[in-house]
Amino acid sequence: MSLCAPPHKLLTLIFVRQNGRILLGLKKRGFGAGRWNGFGGKVEPGETVFEGACRELKEEACITSNLQEVGRLYFEFVNNPQIWEVHVFCGSECNPDPQETEEMKPQWYEEKDIPFERMWEDDRMWFPYLLRGEYFTAYALFEGETKMISASHASGNVPLQQLLDAATPV
Repeated sequence: MSLCAPPHKLLTLIFVRQNGRILLGLKKRGFGAGRWNGFGGKVEPGETVFEGACRELKEEACITSNLQEVGRLYFEFVNNPQIWEVHVFCGSECNPDPQETEEMKPQWYEEKDIPFERMWEDDRMWFPYLLRGEYFTAYALFEGETKMISASHASGNVPLQQLLDAATPV
């Protein structure tokens, strides 16, 4: 894919982990409906990425947490030249208990029982970094919402071009 694309779409993805468990949300509507995922969404104009993450967590699960950035994901979709740049955050506090909203149904999972079969296909490649507490960067190219056709991932903060050069068919 070409890097001569419109500006990136800036998004957030947030997870809360406590005592061997991880909080996921079942997306109830819109893009990704029916999948388990972290919480998050678009960064609004005038917001920092961190402020967007805090707002999205509050809107989608009615909680706050002590968030730290733990990774960055880049997504492309066939026939859409805009790259999605997703900043991944993780926290260990959950105040108060999560609540279901119009968009998400929160549920705690044991980390050994994460429902990858009902999540985005790329999650399997970068989740091990998240669970180890290791900063990561990953890239995935999708055809539609369900078919990942190429991907790459690495430990650390890796430039997008390096991920693009390393991407292999899946």
